[in-house]
Amino acid sequence: MSQLDARLPSLADGHLRLLTFNLQVGIQTSAYHHYLTRSWQHLLPQRERNQRLELISEVLGRFDIVGLQEVDGGSFRSGRVNQVRYLAERAGFPNHFQQLNRNLGKIAQHSNGLLSRLKPTRIEEHRLSGTLPGRGAIHARFGEGPDALHIFVAHLALSHRGRTRQLNYLSDLITPLRHVVVMGDLNCTPEQIHAHSRFSESLPLHPVKPLLSYPSWQPRRALDHILLSRSLEAAEVQVLDHLFSDHLPLAVDLPLPRECLETLKTSCPARV
Repeated sequence: MSQLDARLPSLADGHLRLLTFNLQVGIQTSAYHHYLTRSWQHLLPQRERNQRLELISEVLGRFDIVGLQEVDGGSFRSGRVNQVRYLAERAGFPNHFQQLNRNLGKIAQHSNGLLSRLKPTRIEEHRLSGTLPGRGAIHARFGEGPDALHIFVAHLALSHRGRTRQLNYLSDLITPLRHVVVMGDLNCTPEQIHAHSRFSESLPLHPVKPLLSYPSWQPRRALDHILLSRSLEAAEVQVLDHLFSDHLPLAVDLPLPRECLETLKTSCPARV
């Protein structure tokens, strides 16, 4: 059994298990024609959606920190269910945070989400500029001082111009920090990230192995990423099985540097 598949030991083992997942508000997608035939589910409720969330929560519960993209904050289309809170409760995460990025009132609450077994010492929201509004990043800090762990959950624009501006913005945030994880649907390949010199210099790509995550039924592109700063080294990286969305979840087993681990033990309450 893989380390990423095992039930979690305590933080005393020095590892964090991270996962990022664009869950497409719980819509089941397994072919290109579903973008057309099931597009109504982006605006209208669907009975089986919560059943799928229940199955998703069973997978998320094996991890310590989860970044979510394309979750609904509790609107008509989700049956008034705040999907971030729902998944946190079902998967047993004591801490969760929802970032509302595109507010369509009672119809849709397009959001990013963070689920965590460690209590963040600080959370910031960042609005990312673009041609169309509705992109954002969550910045969660775990611990205090220069050895705190900083985790960013981001969902970037589809356009190259928009992503460039957004990566420039993230670069400014990341450059002064030491232990950094950026995870999410970045809507670009590793090669495109490498080509953005300002971002790749502020956060050298690691792990560098490209993992195909889109489309979920026949993965051909690596659009979902967990990127690590120089101080961090992944022990294991994998793409998980199809969980209904058009993206596959991406997971990392992350050993923490000793000084970062000590900061987390001191500043963050133990996970449950």
